[in-house]
Amino acid sequence: MGTFIIRRLGQMLLTALCLTFIVFFMTNLTPNLEKLAKTQGNFRMSDEAVNSWLSDRGYLAPLPYKFGQWVGVVPGWTNEKTDNDGQTIVTGRCFLAATPVEDRARFCGVLQGFWGYSSVFKTDVDALVAKRLSATGKLMGFVLLLMVPMALIVGILAGMREGSNLDRTLSTFSIASTATPEYVSGVIFIALLASSKFGISPILADWGWIDTKTLFLGSAKKAVDDATFRNFFLPVLTISLYGMGYIARMTRASMAEVMTAQYIRTARLKGVSFRNVVMKHALRNALIAPFTVIMLQVPWLLNGVVIVEYLFAYDGFGRLLVEAARGNDIELLMAISVVSVILVLLTQLISDIGYVFLNPRIRIS
Repeated sequence: MGTFIIRRLGQMLLTALCLTFIVFFMTNLTPNLEKLAKTQGNFRMSDEAVNSWLSDRGYLAPLPYKFGQWVGVVPGWTNEKTDNDGQTIVTGRCFLAATPVEDRARFCGVLQGFWGYSSVFKTDVDALVAKRLSATGKLMGFVLLLMVPMALIVGILAGMREGSNLDRTLSTFSIASTATPEYVSGVIFIALLASSKFGISPILADWGWIDTKTLFLGSAKKAVDDATFRNFFLPVLTISLYGMGYIARMTRASMAEVMTAQYIRTARLKGVSFRNVVMKHALRNALIAPFTVIMLQVPWLLNGVVIVEYLFAYDGFGRLLVEAARGNDIELLMAISVVSVILVLLTQLISDIGYVFLNPRIRIS
C-alpha cells in the first residue's frame, strides 16, 4: 500500500505539472496578453504601447522561462526605467520599486508561496482563492450531507425489490432529477419557494404560516458569512438533486446485482430474514461502486457549481473562475487551475484507497 501511494503521488505531481503548463500556455497566448494589456491600460492603446506594457511586466519572455518564474525555479523578471528626474527606477516580479536592494528576492513563485497578484480584484491571489474555496467548501459540505444519504436511501430501496412499483417510481425520480439541469431546477425553486408573487410563499403568508414575504431567499450572497436555512437551502437543494440521481441509479444497479448473488439466496433459504440479509450481507457489497461515484462527485461539485453560484449570487470558487476568465486574470486563473487539478487527483487517490478497504478481495499488485 505504501509503495502504491508513493507511486501515485509521483504520478499526481507529474500530471499536475503537465496540466498546469497546458493552462499556462493557453492563458499566455498573444490575444490573451493583448486583451490583458488593454484591460489594465486603455482599450485604445496602440500596438507599440501594448508591447511596451507587456515587456515592462515580463510577459514577452519565452514561455518556458515565464513558466519557470511562475513556479519559482527561475529568477523573476526585472525592469529598469529612468524617470523625468534622471533617476533609475527598478521594478520586478519579486519586489516593488521602493523595496530596498538588500530585501529584494530573486525567486518568487509557487514554491516560495507567491501565487501572484490579481489584476481584476487588486489583491493577493492566495488569500482570494482561499476565501472563495472555503465558501464553496461550505456549500459542498452541506450538499454532500443532503445528497449522499438521500441518494443511498433511494438507490437501496429501489434495488432491494427490482421490478416492483417502488423500484419504477424511485428510478423515474432519479432519472428526472439527473436530466434536469441546475439552471432549470434552480429557477423553478426560486419561482415556487422564493417569490413573493408566485408559488406557495404568498399562499403561506396569507394563511399566516410564515412571518416573512417568502419562504426562502432567492439570493445566497449573505450565506457566505452568515448561512441560514432560509438563505442557503435552495442552492444546496438545487445541486443535491442533480447529483443525487446519478448516485441513486448506481446504487440501485449495484444493490439489484448483489440481491441476485448466490450467497444472498443461500442466506434466504437458511431462513435469514429479509431485513438481516439486506443490512448484514448485501449492503456493504452494494456500496462499493457507489463509493467511487460519490468520491468523483467532489471535483464535479467544485467546478459544476458555477451555474448555481451565479444563479443565487453566491461568491464561491466557481464564480471566481468565471470572473477571472472574463477579466483575463492570468495569475488568478493559474491558481484556480492548480487547486482544481490537485483536488481532482486527491479525490481519485482517496477513491482508490477506499475501494481496497471496502472490498478485501481487491489487492494492489
